[in-house]
Amino acid sequence: MSDAFTVFIRNGERVLLMQRADGVADFPGAWDGIYGVGDPEDADAVTARITEVTGIDAENLEFVRSGEARGLAFGNRLNEVTPVLFASSAEEVDPRGLYTAFEWVDPGSIQDKKYATPQLREMYGDVASFLYILKTSIGQEQNVAKEIRARLSGTGSLKEIQDQIFGVLSPHFMRGYIFVEASALHHVEKLIGRVGVSTTPMKNCRKVLDGESPLGDVLPYLEPKAATAGIEEGCIVEIHGGAFRGQAARVTRVTESKEEVTVELFEAAVPVALTVRADQVRVTQRVE
Repeated sequence: MSDAFTVFIRNGERVLLMQRADGVADFPGAWDGIYGVGDPEDADAVTARITEVTGIDAENLEFVRSGEARGLAFGNRLNEVTPVLFASSAEEVDPRGLYTAFEWVDPGSIQDKKYATPQLREMYGDVASFLYILKTSIGQEQNVAKEIRARLSGTGSLKEIQDQIFGVLSPHFMRGYIFVEASALHHVEKLIGRVGVSTTPMKNCRKVLDGESPLGDVLPYLEPKAATAGIEEGCIVEIHGGAFRGQAARVTRVTESKEEVTVELFEAAVPVALTVRADQVRVTQRVE
């Protein structure tokens, strides 16, 4: 058991990073989680340390999980440090003691911190996860996702990383890419057979894009959008479903609650209001 810990605090989709003071002995000015000395299994002591250096009240903190200790080099000594994950309902932080600054960041942006304490990104992956983007052949996204799930359900050479891959996402409207949630990049590369020799390279999956993907860039693709999104009164649309397929019309009303639009056909001898499902029209000219 280690006698030191680094705490990562999540608030929604962001993680708290703290910057060490310039005058501290170890890693002055480096970005860090919340470092503390003591038993990482003592939740009260860990919580007290969080409050001590951040000002976040204990009532706003909730323990999530801890990981295996890592041996980290602090100058000429090796420290065993255990990563710990907490969730916080509070966003306000008052850096104290070892720290002079803080920042709530997207987990995918931890890699952008050029000066950080040892293995900061890897330790976060020990208790949380990152999103990685896989490049696939266009039209083969669902097949690649199915193959990934099949590999993870087997008992072969990939059994040792099954607990490190948490999910695969294949949004139906994205072409050529799928998302994999995992603790580290090398696990994903092994999964698709791009490192080592024990796993056959996965067909129709070309590579993993470099680095962790910021959640802020990915979440918009994962959230279902209303069929009326982007359609406004006055837009010119083309109908691509039903009896009026191929005809152009102008939108006169948008009913978001029913995901319907009311249009007037351009080619009709007498203007007639026609209500159609929003997913049956395509905007060809937007309102200026």
